[in-house]
Amino acid sequence: MDYQGIKPEKKDKIFCTVQNALDIVGGKWAFPIINALIAGKRRFKELERTIPGINTRMLVKELKLLEQHKLITREAFATVPPTVEYSLTEKGRKLEPVLLALNQWSIECL
Repeated sequence: MDYQGIKPEKKDKIFCTVQNALDIVGGKWAFPIINALIAGKRRFKELERTIPGINTRMLVKELKLLEQHKLITREAFATVPPTVEYSLTEKGRKLEPVLLALNQWSIECL
């Protein structure tokens, strides 16, 4: 982003909003989880198998955080054993272009 000609207070506001977004999705596991859910609903174990290197405790923690920020929804079914499905909300789906852009940047620059 080119900051030339932008007033200092506007720069601070831009930095603040980017920092707020990174506080939510800037962790190691947020984008891999969101990426796994772009294809559609997934059960907990499916997510765990889809995301290499994540452990159960971390997946639970990250899913709760993403749900708290309304990026994903959690739907529990009264079955034995209990079944839970996760999916992206509309707010979460808005991150798909960000993931595609990040992927393209990675292809071009790394």
